[in-house]
Amino acid sequence: MERIKQALERARAERDNQSPAVAVAANKPVNVVPEPADQEVSYSQTRNIEVGTARLRASRVVTGFDPCEFTDAYKMLRTQVLQRLNENHWNVLAVTSPGIGEGKTLTALNLAASLAMEVNHTVLLVDANLRHPSLHEHLGLPAGAGLSDYLVNDAPLADLLVHPKGINYLTVLPGGRALQNSAEMLNSPKMSRLVEEMKNRYASRIVIFDLPPVLSAADATAFTPYVDATLLVVEEGKTRGAEIKHAMNLLSSTNIIGTVLNKAGSR
Repeated sequence: MERIKQALERARAERDNQSPAVAVAANKPVNVVPEPADQEVSYSQTRNIEVGTARLRASRVVTGFDPCEFTDAYKMLRTQVLQRLNENHWNVLAVTSPGIGEGKTLTALNLAASLAMEVNHTVLLVDANLRHPSLHEHLGLPAGAGLSDYLVNDAPLADLLVHPKGINYLTVLPGGRALQNSAEMLNSPKMSRLVEEMKNRYASRIVIFDLPPVLSAADATAFTPYVDATLLVVEEGKTRGAEIKHAMNLLSSTNIIGTVLNKAGSR
């Protein structure tokens, strides 16, 4: 863990305007955002799919758990991310990692769920890992059309969005079928227009994109210039300092608001 911290500090020092890491595992107090009134949102134009608590719990999604240390960690992350977004008037965030299997998709999902549950925002979570879309699997959603079908086949966006019942205020855009030319599609004018539309349609909406790992393909570096900020997920005991430094250099065109040290203390 100490090596990762040192690598992060070195990488931040070499870049201009670097922001402090988001300390998910920190034991310091944070400001808690007041919870909104418990009001249900009617999703009349979006598919509603029931996602059971047992499935959410099995996939380690925060909404499947009673309050505990696990859910508190994501509340802390939520609060710190919101502070950075609000102070800069941002609402579009990408989540990625240096390598494969470091927990970025589950982090993106749990951050989105925490935002949707605890604050007065609606949240749109987009599976932009078009090489290996997997967000639907974490939620137990059936495989089907998604973002790739919108980009390639002009599928209507309204037909692709899903509201997982049980997580109020959250809408999901699955990835759809895998694409070999995913980097080109994410960097296409059509994708740029879609991000702009998502960003501006609802003033209170936060949009989160789950991207492929930075070092495994060109997708993340091609796409991050379209978003307001990026969150980098690293895994304790797995991600090497050189990989973090390389990933941060490749993401130099975006605002890295912090890092999430995943699986800290789990060994």
